Amino acid sequence: MVKLKNRAICKTHIYTTPCLILLLAISCSTISPTEWPRWGGTTGDFKVSSVKLSNSWSNEGPLKLWSRELGEGYSGILVDHSKAYTMYRQAESEVLIAMDKKTGSTVWEFTYPATIKKKQDSTDKKYGLGPQSTPVLTKSSIVSIGWTGKMYCLRKDNGEVIWQHDLTEKYNATPMSRGFSSSPISYQNLVIALVGGSQHALMAFHQDTGEVLWSKHNFGRSHSSPIIINVNGSDQLVGLMDNEVVGVNPLTGELLWQFTHGLAGGLTVSTPSWGKDNTLVISTAYKGGTRALKLIKNDERTSVKELWFNKRMRLHHGNMIRLDDVVYSSSGDFGPAFFTALQVSTGDVLWKDRSFTKATFLYADKKFIVLDESGTLALVKVSNDGPTILAKTKILEENCWTIPSLVGTTLYLRSRSRILAVDLG
Repeated sequence: MVKLKNRAICKTHIYTTPCLILLLAISCSTISPTEWPRWGGTTGDFKVSSVKLSNSWSNEGPLKLWSRELGEGYSGILVDHSKAYTMYRQAESEVLIAMDKKTGSTVWEFTYPATIKKKQDSTDKKYGLGPQSTPVLTKSSIVSIGWTGKMYCLRKDNGEVIWQHDLTEKYNATPMSRGFSSSPISYQNLVIALVGGSQHALMAFHQDTGEVLWSKHNFGRSHSSPIIINVNGSDQLVGLMDNEVVGVNPLTGELLWQFTHGLAGGLTVSTPSWGKDNTLVISTAYKGGTRALKLIKNDERTSVKELWFNKRMRLHHGNMIRLDDVVYSSSGDFGPAFFTALQVSTGDVLWKDRSFTKATFLYADKKFIVLDESGTLALVKVSNDGPTILAKTKILEENCWTIPSLVGTTLYLRSRSRILAVDLG
């Protein structure tokens, strides 16, 4: 049984002068319809441009706009012109929620059964079984994938179901101990997902109808989320799979290249990072490490050259930020985690810093926004000599593994069961 709950919204008539109407029209025309539409934000690389942030906070930290309890989960927070969206678990169900982005109040909720028949991982009591994949916004809908592989496309305005698929039951998706973590991505009129299994490694669905437009390859699924890159003018979809990293034509699924990474198999979690130098950086934790791959495109063919591999940075389930020739991340899994700067061209470590526990990052206004897993939020400047902490405060409890979202100067954060909005302006 699927349950949809809508909150009644009061409409107020507003009387304005012609001049004010003109000003409102001009203002509205400059607002982006989707401001944090997917995993990684507008550009997919966790970087935000054209925003000014404060360089310091009061002793109480940044101004808190609103806060509310939420069920368990680590799904990211999406934001459009009026709403914020995420997912959480409630008993044996999963919930996709739309909230008023200015107040946090519920606009609508969509609840569906998502019983986990077997606790695949003994760490469920410590870390929870909440959804981990981040949905994606299209022009008029939101598409999500839950822990058990149930994929829903809902209307953004009221949460009504447009189409749905069960990736596990229907397509025999690769089973994994921590469920589905990979986030879907939109491209033109497609929603593309890492599914895994025979001829279902990667699948593309029509955004409007859910029709399968292509389904190809036999690679095992990972927890990593795919990205779109551009190689010498041609878009490619990159998927960090179970044992390989691959590039495909996003419109057809045609395999353009593949490289066996042999890092950590089903423990492959992090998202690859791409640069204008046509270099792809991939990293995993445990027995893995970091690898730089140069993509070389000649006519319609793309070849792959490994530049280097080392274990000096081991990214677990956080993210990387790349600035020019340096990639930054939190290196480590269940032991100490270092804020690490690694030079892409050489693989050399520029510095490691222990100011934070395992952390995730955004980059805006030439500053890093850092949220570590203990709930410490910070603003940090970096150079080749190391980080300089501008502001730092304890802001959340529990596990803070969800990467924050930044829209304007409003930062949306999430712990295992609480969501919070603060003003960094």
